[in-house]
Amino acid sequence: QVQLVESGGGLVQAGGSLRLSCATSGRILSRYIMGWFRQAPGKEREFVAGINWSGGSTIYADSVKGRSTIPRDNAKNTVYLEMNSLKPEDTAVYYCAAARSILVVVTADWYDYWGQGTQVTVSS
Repeated sequence: QVQLVESGGGLVQAGGSLRLSCATSGRILSRYIMGWFRQAPGKEREFVAGINWSGGSTIYADSVKGRSTIPRDNAKNTVYLEMNSLKPEDTAVYYCAAARSILVVVTADWYDYWGQGTQVTVSS
């Protein structure tokens, strides 16, 4: 059974930082690219960041570029999303996802497995 479980969400003040974690089944992390998406109320799900299986290639959405990183620890079967300088517009449910791909992809349809999501609320 493939599972992705996010954690680390919560209420954060604007300008603050957070780290989200996504624990995965071991066989996923070593062969799949991983991505983080988010969905704000009334908006479509959008790509935030992605990383390939080796960690050597990453892509970030323009909205988070320069203030986010997506490290992965294959030994711990975990991928993270670290964000700083948070803004109220970062408020959303954040999802991690896994895709069987060599290259990092930004389209949600390419991803095979999804976590249940974790709420991040940034107060002004």
